[in-house]
Amino acid sequence: MTPEHPRAGHEPLPADLLLACARRVRRGMIQALEPVGLTPHHARALGTLDREGPMRLGTLATALHVVPRSVTDVVDRLVADGWATRIPDPHDRRAQVIETTPAGHELAQRVAEARRVAGEELLAPLGPEERAELVRLLGMLLEEDRQP
Repeated sequence: MTPEHPRAGHEPLPADLLLACARRVRRGMIQALEPVGLTPHHARALGTLDREGPMRLGTLATALHVVPRSVTDVVDRLVADGWATRIPDPHDRRAQVIETTPAGHELAQRVAEARRVAGEELLAPLGPEERAELVRLLGMLLEEDRQP
């Protein structure tokens, strides 16, 4: 039994349906990332660096909502694979910032497209008005996360 196929007489919980949708998108992302050997964690960090520009490890950890130690391993892998590089912080010579390489930027763009495609596949059964309503409702649910 899955949230998508509950037992007769038992309606799935909305949270279970949201999680099932997220898992479906994640599976699509994992499949899209597999050929380049990137995990969703690495893709998220790479995308953040590409969108936000060079940043310190602590800033990246905060942006990803993870502890700094876990982002160190992710960045080490991105650097080792040539997707990112460490450069001196222009404001503090003792510190370093991480930025994407040209190859990392290109990969980040491919990952963004793969996310878009995975989302489109999930939402394919919905019409434009239904999609707009879903985006509006999900935005309302996440509004609390945007508060400082």
